[in-house]
This record gives sequence, C-alpha cells and structure tokens, in this order.
Amino acid sequence: MEFLCEKDAPRVSTTGGAVRGYRHNGLDIFKGIPYAKARRFHAPEPARWEGTFDATSYGCVCPLLRMSRPAGELLVPHRYWVQDEDCQNLNIWTPACDAAARPVLVWLHGGGYTDGSSIEQLAYEGGALARAGGCVVVSLNHRLNVLGYLDLSDFGPAYENSGNAGGEDIIAALRWVRDNIAAFGGDPGNVTVFGQSGGGGKVTTLLQTPAADGLYHKVMIQSGILPALLPDAQGSGRPCAEALLKELGLSGIGALETVPYAQLAAAYNKVAPALAAKGVNVGGCPQRGRHYLGDPLEVGFRPETLPVPLVAGSVFGEFVAFTGLGLDRAHMTQAQGAAFVEQMFGPEAAARLIPLFAAAYPGRNPADLVFADTVCRLPTLDYLRRRAAAGGRVYGYLFALDFPLEGGRVAWHCADIPFFFHNTDLVPSAQIPGVTQRLQEEMSGALLAFARTGSPNGVGLPRWPATTAETDVTMLYGERSRAAENFDRTFVQALAPCAAELGRRIREGGVQMQH
Repeated sequence: MEFLCEKDAPRVSTTGGAVRGYRHNGLDIFKGIPYAKARRFHAPEPARWEGTFDATSYGCVCPLLRMSRPAGELLVPHRYWVQDEDCQNLNIWTPACDAAARPVLVWLHGGGYTDGSSIEQLAYEGGALARAGGCVVVSLNHRLNVLGYLDLSDFGPAYENSGNAGGEDIIAALRWVRDNIAAFGGDPGNVTVFGQSGGGGKVTTLLQTPAADGLYHKVMIQSGILPALLPDAQGSGRPCAEALLKELGLSGIGALETVPYAQLAAAYNKVAPALAAKGVNVGGCPQRGRHYLGDPLEVGFRPETLPVPLVAGSVFGEFVAFTGLGLDRAHMTQAQGAAFVEQMFGPEAAARLIPLFAAAYPGRNPADLVFADTVCRLPTLDYLRRRAAAGGRVYGYLFALDFPLEGGRVAWHCADIPFFFHNTDLVPSAQIPGVTQRLQEEMSGALLAFARTGSPNGVGLPRWPATTAETDVTMLYGERSRAAENFDRTFVQALAPCAAELGRRIREGGVQMQH
C-alpha cells in the first residue's frame, strides 16, 4: 500500500496556519486539526498557530463525566482516547488535495450531548467512504456535557449562549470547512452533515439554529429524532450553577471556569440528578431560546431550512435489541414466538399486536415484535411527514437486517453505522455471507448519491420515492432491500405503550432472560 509522509508533504495552507498530514492507500489524511479554541463556557474563536501543524495524530476528545467501561464490543466496537478540554479539532480523509471540488460529508458523533467522540467507534473511520465515493469525509470533536451544554446566561452576556456551546463549536467547525475545504479537494458549496443518535440530534439542532444557515446543503439523521431521550433544555440554569458553586465551596460564577474539570464533573454528578428530578434545567441538551429555536415537532420547522434535502431513519430494534433477552431466535417456532409475546406483554396485548406485526413484517417470527423500536421510529415517521407537509424534500429508511449473534439478533442502536461508512470489515458481528457486501454497497452508495445530488436514488436499490404529507415511504434495508409505503405506522402506534412499559421493566431488572 502506498504511504507518504514527508516534512512538507502532504501540506495544506489553512486560515489558521499550515498543516501536514500523510498519504496512505490512495488518500491524503489529516487528523486533529484545530478549528477553534475557547475558554470554558464561552464562544469558540478561530484557532491559529505558527509554523506547520503536525496533523498525523488524532486530537484530544472532550472530557466525559464518568470513566468509560469497555463493554458490548461485538455489537459496537469502540476505542478510547486522551481527554482534554482543548478538544475542538477535526479529521479529514480526501482522495487528493487538489481543485476537484468533491462532495463533502461532515460526521457528527453519537453519545447524546454528553458522551462520545469523533473516533469512539471503529466504524467512524472515514477512509473507506472517501475512497469508495471519491468524496471528502470530515469528522469532528466538540464540547459536551457540562462544558458544552450548561446554561449560565443569567450571569451576564459573556455566557449568553453557554447552554449551546457544544453547538457553537459545531458551527465553528462548519465555518472552518466552508473556508478551507477547497484546499483539501472538497466543494464548500456541497456539504452534507450526517450523524447518528446524539449526532443525529445535533443535525436536527443545526436545522433549528439560524447561525448555521448556509454552512450545509444536505442532511442525514440516523436514529437521532429522539425527543423522549434528548429533550430541549428549557428554563434558567442558575439553580444548577449555584448548586455547583455551593458543592465546590466557591463563590462567583467565574470560579467555575477555572476549577479542575475532575472536580467540576464530580460536583455535577452529585447535584444534577436531584435537581433534574425536580424539573430544574441541568443542561445536557441544547438550550431552547433565541439561538436554538427548539424541537420542530413542538415549535415547527424553520422555513429557511425546508429547501435542504433530508434523509432520516432508524434501526429495527434500537435499544431493546442490545439485550437480546437470551432468545435463540434461530430455533424458535412461530408458536414459541407468540408465547414469548404473551409472556412479555400479556395475552390481550399479544392478541392485538401479533396480527398487526404480521401485516407489517410478513415472514418474521412474532417474537421479533418485542424488540421492535418505537422510541425512534414513531417520532421519525412524524418528523418526515410533517416536514414534507411543510414543503421539505425528505426520504425515510429503516435498517432491518438480522445479525448472526447468539442465535440471531435484530438490528441494534448503531448497527447501521458500519454499512453507511463502508466499514463492515471492522465489525465481526456484521459478517453475513452473501448479504454484507451487497448491503454495504447499497447503503453507502445511497448516502454518496444523496451527497452528490440530494436524492438517494440511482445506486442499485429499488426506486426510493420521497415521503409525502399523506404517505410514509420507507426504504427497508435488509437481506432484500425494498421500498414500502404506509406499512408499519399502525403497528408502531399500537406497540408504543407496551414497549414503554417493557423498557421500564428491563431498566428495573423485572424481565427474566430466556434460557
């Protein structure tokens, strides 16, 4: 494989200074480029440096509130990195630093608004997608948790938008892309922002943030329309700030800017849960107000963003599928599946849900309906139809592949990421002979077609019509991908209250695993 890394090659001049990366396997790669700097709780400012910045190593990621514990690596392979508040940096994969004006895809990582990083998941690597699509891929880190989303606006104009500092970082990164990506072979007039889970939530937030207008041209939201899990922060953050000062034995809001992060995080972890239980704003999500107008399902879509083409979707099992509930689905009969539904939901609910599920998903075992997601799926359906009704061009998908794990597992939260990134080779559990490579080409190809043209059609998939105000159109990604119309809304609506109760029982340990 080709490799090049010289003192001055590959080298690019940016608005902040020169950067030097390396060339590997047909790509120029730059890591950890500073796009901004910021004092704690304050707005970011453009980063500048003397000399040539060595962009051959990933930059630091935002500090987290709690130590990460490795788990679930077969489902979502992770890695962990150095944490530091100086975390406003980005990574670039490009076929060449020339004047080709390629489509640009900017990735926003998951983890809600409190956790995660641009390199947390192995599948976030952008090289395979850049190589497959002849495009420029960018990923970025930004402030999170108490650093990125704590409202201190009551303490003066200097903190006016501290409740959206993480979002301001993302906007600063997009401005950097606008001003510099042409030097990396990208087209600043064709930027697609995409993200999953909390990253998808950040995409929806950008659409509702006037300061971001014009910095992106297409968007994709993966499992990120989650109003129940990622609600807007509202009201004053003063009580939380004052509780932090009291817990830390400090006076004056400025003291929170300099207290060591470990102490700040420990204090926040101690005081925030009780305050949140009382309905106090403790941050952790974007602050609704003048800068961020709020969840469009509650306040409506901004007309300025309706011309932006949008793809949004989720996966079949999302969060419940992480457990598997001990089922050996490969050897479960239809009758055993129906009995399992009765065990989980009771005979009356089972009798109501099983026929609806069979109509929506013919051929699936009834047991699968226990894992079917409503937390993402239902608001995503509503979001797509309502945006279409407002005049937007929108496309919906559902990732419904089954995986060969522990007797068979429906798709879980994050399971679609390696397919979109063309990185299934990095995820052992994604290896399904005769399926994985084809589906990877379909999904990454649809994303790349969307980034080029604003439509995900034309890459070997069946025709994918847009959703309308009257018709749910869903591309069902799976062993045999197909477009379906109005196929599951009635089932998902009927399942929602049962699923909510099951989720509560799982969280409280009240569900027995099957053996």
